[in-house]
Amino acid sequence: MPKHRVLTEFGMGSSLRRQDYTEAAKRALKDALWHNSINMAELFGFEKEAMLIDVEIAVQQPDQVDTEALKSVFPYGQISVTAHHGGLDIPRPVGKPTVIANAAISVSFDMERRT
Repeated sequence: MPKHRVLTEFGMGSSLRRQDYTEAAKRALKDALWHNSINMAELFGFEKEAMLIDVEIAVQQPDQVDTEALKSVFPYGQISVTAHHGGLDIPRPVGKPTVIANAAISVSFDMERRT
């Protein structure tokens, strides 16, 4: 069956003092998820484990993101995480820069489209 996206959510997270790209990304994911209750599986009659969840993270140093660790944010579904260059590193007068991460979460299912 073809994959069809049914939902996209966006979020933003930061690491204020530790320059922790993974933590900023995790906070961005939680920002996106904690603002809604996704009931897509029930709506379409699927088990929650059937959710295909594609995560895109944007930070200035994508190689510093532990994409496997980010999967733990999701209680179910088939998770795919990729990190891209983006977000912001904001210099501070003293210490490490503040990291801002952006997240996009897309939820899809393998299903036939009805006309």
